[in-house]
Amino acid sequence: MKYIILIPISIIMFLALTTVLWAQSPPPPMLPLSPDQAPIDGGLGLLAAAGGGYALKKLRDRKKAEEKAMKDSNL
Repeated sequence: MKYIILIPISIIMFLALTTVLWAQSPPPPMLPLSPDQAPIDGGLGLLAAAGGGYALKKLRDRKKAEEKAMKDSNL
C-alpha cells in the first residue's frame, strides 16, 4: 500500500523538479551609461576630524601612562 502511494508521488516530484531545473534565469540589468556621482560633503570632514581627535587622545593617554610608569619606577 505504501509503494502504491510512494511511487506516483516520487514521479510527480521528479517531473516537477526537472521543469524548474530547465528554467533560465533572467538576464542581468543594464547599467546606466553615465552613473551619478555620490556627493562627498561635510560628513566626511566630520568623520576625519573625529578620527584625528581620537588618535590625539590615544597618544596623550599613552604619554601619560609612560610618564606615570617612569615616575613609579624612580621611587
